[in-house]
Amino acid sequence: MESLDEVLLDAEEKMEKSVAHLQQELHGLRTGKASPALVENIGVDYYGAVTRLREIAGIATPEPRLIVINPYDPSAREAICRAILAANIGVTPVDDGRVIRIPIPELSEERRKDLVKVAKRQAEEARVAVRNVRRDANELVKGLQKSSAITEDERDGGIEEIQKLTDAYIKKIDDLVAAKEKDILAV
Repeated sequence: MESLDEVLLDAEEKMEKSVAHLQQELHGLRTGKASPALVENIGVDYYGAVTRLREIAGIATPEPRLIVINPYDPSAREAICRAILAANIGVTPVDDGRVIRIPIPELSEERRKDLVKVAKRQAEEARVAVRNVRRDANELVKGLQKSSAITEDERDGGIEEIQKLTDAYIKKIDDLVAAKEKDILAV
């Protein structure tokens, strides 16, 4: 049987994972500056298996508006180019025979606003995930009280603690998306 502390620790761990996932998603959003995070998690069909780009190529940003991808296996260049185009991130790879260059174009005002909408949608998905963790943890705490493992006061304190965790993680999500929005809209 779980204890109240285990329920709280489990809830906090799951909420932290939701925030970490959002951070990873936001790093992949384009801000007009070259960043390896833009392409490193793209899945490439490499010898029949989908492999993340960062595992089959070196990714560098030698200039503020250029990403250079140097495949470890030169025969993978074509598959990498196809995967980047299929990812629909608004860039076109240029294969020069040795490396793949991705020039990062300046973002238009309309594209910036679209990216902000995407960031806000991802943040809302993270908020929903955190709230789902809260709901599940509250149910576990109520179940502990029903099975007489904890008292009513402990149940109420546990639910209050879960709400404090939820509020803290929702604030982290809001801060992350606000910073990303500022970054995207900066010209």
